Amino acid sequence: MQVTETLSQGLKREFQVVFPAKDLADRLNGQLIEMKDKVRINGFRPGKVPMAHLKRVYGRSVMAEVLQTAINDANRKIVEDNQLKLALEPKVDFPSDQAEVEAALEAKGDLTIKVNIEILPTFDVGNFDDVEITRLKADISDEEVQQALDRMAAQNRAFTAKEEGAVAASGDKVTIDFVGKLGDELFEGGTGSDVDVILGSGSFIPGFEEQLEGAKAGEARVVNVSFPENYTATHLAGRAATFDVTVKAIAAPGELTMDDEFAKGFGFDAIDKLKDAIRSNIDRDYTRASRDKLKRALLDALDKKYSFELPEGLVEQEFSGIWTQVENEQKAGGKSFAEEGTTEEAARADYRRIAERRVRLGLVLAEVGQSANVQVTDDEVTQALLERARQFPGQEKMVWDYYRSNPEALAQLRAPVFEEKVVDHIVSMAKVTDQIVSKDELFKIEADDEKTAA
Repeated sequence: MQVTETLSQGLKREFQVVFPAKDLADRLNGQLIEMKDKVRINGFRPGKVPMAHLKRVYGRSVMAEVLQTAINDANRKIVEDNQLKLALEPKVDFPSDQAEVEAALEAKGDLTIKVNIEILPTFDVGNFDDVEITRLKADISDEEVQQALDRMAAQNRAFTAKEEGAVAASGDKVTIDFVGKLGDELFEGGTGSDVDVILGSGSFIPGFEEQLEGAKAGEARVVNVSFPENYTATHLAGRAATFDVTVKAIAAPGELTMDDEFAKGFGFDAIDKLKDAIRSNIDRDYTRASRDKLKRALLDALDKKYSFELPEGLVEQEFSGIWTQVENEQKAGGKSFAEEGTTEEAARADYRRIAERRVRLGLVLAEVGQSANVQVTDDEVTQALLERARQFPGQEKMVWDYYRSNPEALAQLRAPVFEEKVVDHIVSMAKVTDQIVSKDELFKIEADDEKTAA
């Protein structure tokens, strides 16, 4: 095979590879000789099939395998000889002249292909003493612990049926059947039977619970509401709906008592120990939120710190995945770009910038991890797998077996663990300033967080 570099521009490389007909023929004959003693053809004893007949029967199919092997060998040679780090798999262009391809398949002519390669950029990682980030923290107040305790008590309080003719009031539990409609059309998830609602709890759509106050058992009411603009079911977000509601029962709340006996119902000996457990859970939530904010601040800083040419193929691949998700969400929600206050062109530009950011940061983190020799242990992957399995109650073994028998899927669990360890490595060398903020500030979602979150 003859390999010639024909293009070296930025991150793009192109090579011309010529496979001489004689080399192809030799490879073909070698394969056919190996087959000779194995194939069974009617009319011939094992190992006695003439080569000409073997070539006539299997020649083209074997040559297709020969060509694929030759191309793989060429790609390997190009990468090794030029010490290239590939961004994506090489792209092979065959001759546009079909006669040349046919001649090669018959081992009667040379085959010339072009191999297009995009390589990873090289850049200096440097150090991180110029990276300055702020770690937001929030103190846990006694009031917040008490509020959590109150919610637990409210969720587990006893209710007593009200006497016949009594009306529902805030705090009461009403049992209802309902049928929701958008105009005259029923919608998925809009129907329920024997559903318990605590009036005033805010567990239903805003305005729903208030319209049931004053109702009696057996009464039917029409409730008019509008789904919030940020409603999780995007096809319902911001839309007006009506619910035909039948109140089947009304019950009044019992007295709340939060003492040691109450704590025992949750497996604790005393109310103070239950409060400690609540505080610990809140602390975990605060720590996770603080970590997320810190990581976002670090990635923003790294995005500004590094500037280098990006592999177009990786950016396009990333953008394609993002854009497919955007289109699917729009389709599910029945919304257009105009309704979101933008245009398709502007949205494409925004999401392409996000794709570029993701690729850039991915390359930076990978390079930092490699330079710092960051390793992910088998135990860490196992812990990640256990956490993944816990997300599917009742199907843990199936999830475990799937990942254990699928190396590519297991690698997807390893990648985020690697990323978190690299982030920790960079944070340890950056200038980090702690800042105490309110709970609302700690959990605040910035407008662009939802777009750029991975």
